[in-house]
Amino acid sequence: MKTLDVVFYRREWVRADWKYDISGAALETFIAAMKQELEAFDICLRSSKEEFSLPIKGYADLLNSIRLRFPSAGFGNLCLGHVIGTSPNRDLFEDLRRGINRIAFAPETIEPAGSDKVVCHNCGCGC
Repeated sequence: MKTLDVVFYRREWVRADWKYDISGAALETFIAAMKQELEAFDICLRSSKEEFSLPIKGYADLLNSIRLRFPSAGFGNLCLGHVIGTSPNRDLFEDLRRGINRIAFAPETIEPAGSDKVVCHNCGCGC
């Protein structure tokens, strides 16, 4: 079974007027549903938190704070924003689903580092 990790960095909300709640039961329910879906394709989805923190000023920064790791496809630590590009609806669960499915089933659609099409969110992932 291949392992795909979704890693949530600690977030520092720097704006008093903007915050996006991604904790709690809704996230746990989403991850459990995705885990069940991926098991049918021999993929083990794991979710974890890391103490590395990023300042969050907006939605793009929030995408930077979520990392996808799928070593069997050659991806060590990509930010969600690198995997999905621009978010059309700023719906985190929709964006997570798109990113997880893209890295699991269509990794060839992810722009390589150094591509002029990569949407850089200045997160330090190397894109």
